[in-house]
Amino acid sequence: MARIPEDPFENGGLAGFARDLRAGRTSSEAVTLACLERIDALDGKLGAFQHVAAETALQTAQAMDGLLRAGTDLGPLMGVPIGVKDIYAVDGMPTTNGSLIESADITGPEGTYVQRLKKAGVVILGKTKTVEFALGGTGQNEARGMPWNPWDLETKRIPGGSSSGSGVATAAGLCGFALGSDTGGSIRIPASFCGLSGLKTSIGLIPTDGVFPLSPTLDTVGVLCRSAEDSAIVHAATTGIPVPEAVSPDTLRLGLLREFFFEDLDPEVEACMDKALRALVEAGISIVELDKSDLPDPTERETIFPPIVGTEILASLGVDRFKAGRNGMDSVTAARASVGLDVSAIDYALALRRHEKLKKLADEAVRPLDGLIAPTTAMVALPAEALKEKEGGARGLAASRNTQPGNLWGMCGISIPIQQFGSALPVGLQVLCRRGMDAHALSIALAIEGIVGRPRMPLISGAA
Repeated sequence: MARIPEDPFENGGLAGFARDLRAGRTSSEAVTLACLERIDALDGKLGAFQHVAAETALQTAQAMDGLLRAGTDLGPLMGVPIGVKDIYAVDGMPTTNGSLIESADITGPEGTYVQRLKKAGVVILGKTKTVEFALGGTGQNEARGMPWNPWDLETKRIPGGSSSGSGVATAAGLCGFALGSDTGGSIRIPASFCGLSGLKTSIGLIPTDGVFPLSPTLDTVGVLCRSAEDSAIVHAATTGIPVPEAVSPDTLRLGLLREFFFEDLDPEVEACMDKALRALVEAGISIVELDKSDLPDPTERETIFPPIVGTEILASLGVDRFKAGRNGMDSVTAARASVGLDVSAIDYALALRRHEKLKKLADEAVRPLDGLIAPTTAMVALPAEALKEKEGGARGLAASRNTQPGNLWGMCGISIPIQQFGSALPVGLQVLCRRGMDAHALSIALAIEGIVGRPRMPLISGAA
């Protein structure tokens, strides 16, 4: 029986790897090779990667080791092997956007975010799977396949979407971290279902060129990491800000709206949230109970999100290309995109205007607080088979219920795992902050992580 190499980031995360690399205790080549061997051993089952560039990755890792030996240090991400969601263009790698429809021309050439990461010295292992055109919250993709959530190796469970492969690859220890995108929760949902830290950045903070334009009005990019500490390191390295530090808990005031965000929770989610909230209060964080009238109505997501996203994805694809390929698309994605065919120019303009108004209302409402706190998703990861049933399919569509308001309100946010409070499957706690307060959101996440601790990753090391 072949041994699966140990997850090289399991114990120290990115900071631990950086220390070991510079102390000569490891190398980028060794860690990259370990990740590639784990991909080779595990990804046949997990299906996290759409494309693996093993030869290029090893060449890049060797180059990073050579630079470091020569005295050139590119910073904390130097030599870290990563996965890139397959809606990002990467030079020399195919871009499918999770679809059988040819659409690489829409994504365009390699963009700013990938180039920043390359300059920081990362090693790109390949492309991770995505929901088709990044439009879906469960991870389902009938066209290209849905990855297997590594937290249950007996029953296939949804990984969350649309950054499905990035969530699975990071949780399974196939890479140091992975890139995602978040239009309605596509980073935070897989973070919640896969037990990770998932950072949704403020709209416009990081350029989205070289990324498939699902909805330019709402699209943001970010990362899925093992911890808030790792998220802070990546964010600092790609934005040029100092690495955020944990804020003192007794200075924090976090708003909590039960009337919407805490409705219809799975028992595991409710229990973990209750225990986590008690721990935060005991540590000194002030939890401010809000009334529904204190915030814009979160149920407006049902009327504002579909016309904006449905119209903009069709504007990106082109109606002719969409209609020609619709029968070969994932059925849920095709249905959601089809909404745009029936949206009038007036209805689209009205939705955009309301979105702008909601952003202002939310900013004013949250200004007296450090942020909002809520369960990231109302449920734990469903069995994939459940999506085929009417009740399970409806439950799956609710995966984005708690995340979409943050996008419509123009906020940044981060999901933090809290399953250590009594769930066998991951549970996410979400913090939403005003636009531009990304570093503060990370500081809050670091404080919460310091209180609740870091959960273990799935136990999938050992013999293959």
